[in-house]
Amino acid sequence: MTFEQQLEQLSAILIRAGREIIMPAYALAVQTTRKADGSVVTETDLACQHFIEQELLKIDPKIGFLGEEMSQAQQLNCLQQRGGTFWCLDPLDGTTNFATSFPGFSISLALIRNGSVELACIHDPVRSETFSAFLGGGAFLNGQSIHCSEEVELSNSVGFIDFKRLQKETASRFATEKIYRSQRNVGSCALEWAWLAAGRGQFIIHGGEKLWDFAAGSLLASEAGCYVGDFFATELFPTSSLSSPILATCSRSLQAELKQQLRCEPPI
Repeated sequence: MTFEQQLEQLSAILIRAGREIIMPAYALAVQTTRKADGSVVTETDLACQHFIEQELLKIDPKIGFLGEEMSQAQQLNCLQQRGGTFWCLDPLDGTTNFATSFPGFSISLALIRNGSVELACIHDPVRSETFSAFLGGGAFLNGQSIHCSEEVELSNSVGFIDFKRLQKETASRFATEKIYRSQRNVGSCALEWAWLAAGRGQFIIHGGEKLWDFAAGSLLASEAGCYVGDFFATELFPTSSLSSPILATCSRSLQAELKQQLRCEPPI
């Protein structure tokens, strides 16, 4: 099966999960509970993860599975012990948005093989937009090729910035100084990655995204022409960690300037 055919298969699974599980629940009053890390979870997160995991088992039962709604011990075991090949899923990225009727959430799925993201699919069930990519093959929106913005001036750039996960001094500087044109925080990391890839913004700054937040999006953005890494411009993969700071930009010049603004020095 070609990469294109595999992406069609994955897209169909995510579209079905969005149509049959997420959107019907979105119209109802949603009950949330808090996880150990303080984030919220709903029955829809759990139902969506179960459905997608079962569908992926039909594709190849030998491929491992790492989902957001697993225990950290299970996640680390998959990442560090299963090693080679596994699916990485966020079944409902933007749960707080979903639970408060804000239309900004998505499903994010990646296939990681030998330390690299090979396939990526992000589905936005509200807008019926499905973003996909395969390693070396480009990025797509509903099957049509996409490319990131060609902007090179930071003063003209719109960025997706998560202030609450930045150091206090850095967050204050980015919030008060005229560094860039404007800022957004969508509340769904996967949507921000997808929109960066589609040219709807020029950069992402996040103090600590989880693996399931950036796995699919990082490939999508890279294949769309973006420069993707952490605050030191170090590549995100391969990784043995469940989280990483994120600096992703549509041009090398923006990457260099924002790295300087973040005042990062390479680790000794």
